[in-house]
Amino acid sequence: MTVGNPQKILSPEEIAVRAGEQLSFLHLPEPGVFADRALRLRALADGHAMGDFLRFVAELADAQHRALSAQVAVPLPTPDDIDAAARAGAPLLLAETWPREPIWRDSLRALLTDLACRLPDGPAKAAALQLAAASDEQLETQAGRLLSGVMLGLDLAGAPLIAAGLQLHFTRLVRQTYAAHVDAPVPPFGRTDDPTLCPCCGSRPVASLERLGAEGARYLACGLCATQWHYVRIKCTHCQSTKGISLQSLVAADGASTTTGAVVQAECCSECGHYLKLMHPARDNGVEPLADDLASLTLDLLVGEAGLHPHGVNLLLLLGEPDEAPPPGREH
Repeated sequence: MTVGNPQKILSPEEIAVRAGEQLSFLHLPEPGVFADRALRLRALADGHAMGDFLRFVAELADAQHRALSAQVAVPLPTPDDIDAAARAGAPLLLAETWPREPIWRDSLRALLTDLACRLPDGPAKAAALQLAAASDEQLETQAGRLLSGVMLGLDLAGAPLIAAGLQLHFTRLVRQTYAAHVDAPVPPFGRTDDPTLCPCCGSRPVASLERLGAEGARYLACGLCATQWHYVRIKCTHCQSTKGISLQSLVAADGASTTTGAVVQAECCSECGHYLKLMHPARDNGVEPLADDLASLTLDLLVGEAGLHPHGVNLLLLLGEPDEAPPPGREH
């Protein structure tokens, strides 16, 4: 009798990893990323307790879309920069340290002026015009604090507007870098040493989602440049543990659980006490990570009451007091 080689039985994690090897690792931001966000925000705003805020962010996203469509050229990394990042296993456009050329401030001011022209008279319009007139030093200081997660001295009222300019800049930077180096011997973007952070800009995700057409595979969505990258399911996005993972959902007003059909859930880790939202486009194909994160703030509050801290960050809605230390999850 011939005895064949014994077949190894794979663990669920190994099966997920092998499946991931067959999927596209990266999905870079599309030209319509901000337009899609604005559309989703308006749809979510109807009847929502935060409806006015969601509609304001929709106007902001529309302004970002118009600015991105203008195709303003930004200074790009060199082949030497790409090679150095690849050797170090680091994101090429690390947001905290990548040089911000003056073009980002020019684009921010243009974005804010455009936004103000479309807003009714009121605090939001006044804030946009005031920030557009701010000094270069003030804009750079606030941008640095925002990107490094430092709440001390951060202007929380102006932070969403600064964040919108940074999102625009880094989305441009990622798209133009890829287009310029797509055929280079060393690709500009790839896997890095920390799979929990964006492989393009090193930022934390705003949420994760199961991409349609990817057989239920989970991708993390960057809160800054809108890149999405593959990450194994049922694995903590903070400590990378596969133990103690649970999914939490809101409960309907009649007391019935909405876990099975919930569009947005919180994937919680009892090992490190962190969570990240998981979104299911198959249950609502209009899902947009940043928009749906804003609209599901109640879930954050309830999970937070249980003592869990977010791994993700939404730059358009920072929670906390100005004198606080960097938010939990910034210890990477």
